[in-house]
Formats: sequence, C-alpha cells, structure tokens
Amino acid sequence: MNIENLRVILENRQIGIYFGVVVISVFVGLIFTSATALHIVINPALALMLLVTFLQVPLADLKHAFLQNQFMTVLIVVNFIVIPSLVAILILFLPPNPMLKLGVLMVLLTPCIDYVVTFSHLGRADARLLLAATPVLLIMQMLLLPVYLSLFLGKEAANLIQFAPFVHAFVWLIAIPLMLAAFMKKLSDHNKVARQVTAILGLLPVPAMAFVLFVVIASVVPQLSPVAKTVLDVIPTYIAFAIFAPVIGWFVARIFKVVVPASRAIAFSAGTRNSLVILPLAFAVPNAVPILPAIIVTQTLIELVSQLFYVQLVAKLGRECDDQK
Repeated sequence: MNIENLRVILENRQIGIYFGVVVISVFVGLIFTSATALHIVINPALALMLLVTFLQVPLADLKHAFLQNQFMTVLIVVNFIVIPSLVAILILFLPPNPMLKLGVLMVLLTPCIDYVVTFSHLGRADARLLLAATPVLLIMQMLLLPVYLSLFLGKEAANLIQFAPFVHAFVWLIAIPLMLAAFMKKLSDHNKVARQVTAILGLLPVPAMAFVLFVVIASVVPQLSPVAKTVLDVIPTYIAFAIFAPVIGWFVARIFKVVVPASRAIAFSAGTRNSLVILPLAFAVPNAVPILPAIIVTQTLIELVSQLFYVQLVAKLGRECDDQK
C-alpha cells in the first residue's frame, strides 16, 4: 500500500477515528486521574497538528484564496464581526461568573482551523478555500481575542488574563509551524528527500488531530466532577450557538452573493470553533484549572456531535443552485 492510498483511507475514516478517540479518551480520563498530567503534551501536539495542517495547503490554493476577495472578506466579517455580536447576546443568559464567561468567550470567539476543513468537505462546501484561509483565521483570532475579551469583560479581564501566553501561542503555534511548512514545501520542489519527508508528513493530519483530541479530553475529564454544575450552565449556550451560528454565516454569505460552495464553507466556519488550539491559553489563566479547561472541552464535545448534523443539513443549502449547473 503506497502513501497516497493510506492517506486517502485515513481521510475517509477520520470521523469514525475522531469519535472513537473521544470515547477512549473519556474512559482513560475517568479511570486514570493521573491523566491530567497529559496537559503538558498539548502544546507540542498542537504545534505538530498545525504544521501538518499547513503542509496540506497548496501554495497555489493559498494564492487563489487570497485572490478570492469576496470570500475572504465575508469569512472575516462573519467570524470577527457577526459571530462576536451573536456571542455578545448569548453571554447575557449566562450566570454572572467572570471565569465562566471568560471560558465561553475564549472558545466561541475563535474560529476553527483544523477539522472544520474535513467536515466542510463532507458537507459539500469549498473546503480548499477554507483550508487556504486557515493561516489568516488563526493569526486574526490571536490578535483580536485579547481585544474582544477586554471589550466583553471590561476590568474583570485585566484580573483574569495574562497576555504573554498569547504572544507565546502566536510564535509557537502559528509563526513557527507556518514558516516551517512554507520552507518544507519550497524545499520539496527541488529536493527528493524533502519531497519524501513532506509526503510522509502528509499522512499525519488525521493521526495528529486524533492525538490532540486524546490528550486534551483525557487530561480534562478527571477534573470535571468539581465543576459539573458550571459545565451544565454553559451547555444551553453552546447548543444555541451550534444552531444559530452556521445559519447566520450562510445567510450573510448569500446576502453578499458568495457562490454556494463557498457560502457553505462560511457556514461551517461560523459554527465551528477553535477549542483545541485555545486550550493552552486557558491553562495559562491564573486559577483557571479546572473550570476553564472543562468549559472549553465541553464545547468540543457538543461541537463534534453538531458536525454530524451540519454535514447533512448544510449540504442541502443552496442545492437548487447545484442542480442548475
């Protein structure tokens, strides 16, 4: 079996792999309380996941995405203006707990840059455009999240947030993996060994994503019991977001006359959040454990279930336009 065939098999079975890993990681977290120590592996695992994700972005596609001014503009408007407005409404219904609100804001204000590409492809969206836009989405959310947190929480944010981890995350989770991926892709154009290494790394997006899910969930599950009431408080907010966000994203895209497949991609992006990448920032907040990681991972679990509905329902949006082609 060659590398390409193995990659296709992994991609075709990745949803089952992810859900299997979630189940296993929950059991591991429940049985072994020492699994909390896995949180030290989260940052390196994320850096690897983002590196192999960026390696999947063809440079030609990246250039093509930037030339799609309408798509990029609407994608940015939806994720960084429209969705924050929705979040501002949803947090009004949360208990007056600053740490709880911080966790919800951190996860709901950051658009996903990893498995959203997979699910959008299954939902008949233009996943290539979304994949090419991932570096832009990641950079913008890291730059804007501190601004949004201060805006929504006011003086409370100053007592809860340390900005140094944002700089650290930007350097190690964005700048270095992105530059390394660009260097490797450029080198692979002229070097056979580099081309082979890049091909092997092309097998890793699904395993790397699965590993991140495992270490994140297994490390947080043992901490859920003391904050069970808080977790229950945020579930209705996450469900409401999962319902309204993709619908809003779709309608905004269609108002701006974005083509149907790209509109579906925007809908997926609006409804899918960056909980796994944002988790290391949560661990850096003073007195955050266990409440903040628990709140963020709860969103991940709800979102994974929501994706199964998105794949079926978003694919039906604008189907009459597909039929006219």
